[in-house]
Amino acid sequence: MPHSTPETHVIAFRAAEQLLAARDPRGAVKLLDPLIAAHPESTAARLLRARAFFAAAQLRAAELEFTIVLEREPDNAFAHFALARTYQRAARPDQARRHFRLAAALDPQPDYVAAAGFDAAP
Repeated sequence: MPHSTPETHVIAFRAAEQLLAARDPRGAVKLLDPLIAAHPESTAARLLRARAFFAAAQLRAAELEFTIVLEREPDNAFAHFALARTYQRAARPDQARRHFRLAAALDPQPDYVAAAGFDAAP
């Protein structure tokens, strides 16, 4: 990022959020790449980039980013749920089930509990 400052990083992050909301995940990734290069420790930026990769159907990249987030924040229920959805789309049901269940255990909101399938057979 030329002339990057904390302010320009915040602007890039917010713009990436807007692009993702506007269904332009590739544009969001383009804004987030230099931001993460400058601040690799930013879990929020990595989580947003993971969501953008998922929306762009770049499942391996999404998996990597969600995994990095979970290494830093193992109790992040949303990251577990999103990683499970990534595995589900990649036809990896056993891994998906594990993370759906972790998400539901960490935060028993209805979407997470339903996806965990606790009533279903293992």
